[in-house]
Amino acid sequence: MKVRVRYFASLREALGAGETLEATDGSTVSQVRDALIARGGAHAQALARTRAVRTALDQTLCDESAALHDNAELAFFPPVTGG
Repeated sequence: MKVRVRYFASLREALGAGETLEATDGSTVSQVRDALIARGGAHAQALARTRAVRTALDQTLCDESAALHDNAELAFFPPVTGG
């Protein structure tokens, strides 16, 4: 299945605006993040498990156990801080 991945804020600066990935049926947000980290390089740094990263599935905040579906839009972004 196809998943559209979008990156925002500092993640966008490191990885670009986004990409389209092929994922297996039943994949979760966590599995896609792990696959991106496994690429190494900028993906491994930007999405590292030691970094706080928020996720949204189809423009709704979600946790990493959320299941993906064909043509899902998955967004990664850093947590927002206020002042």
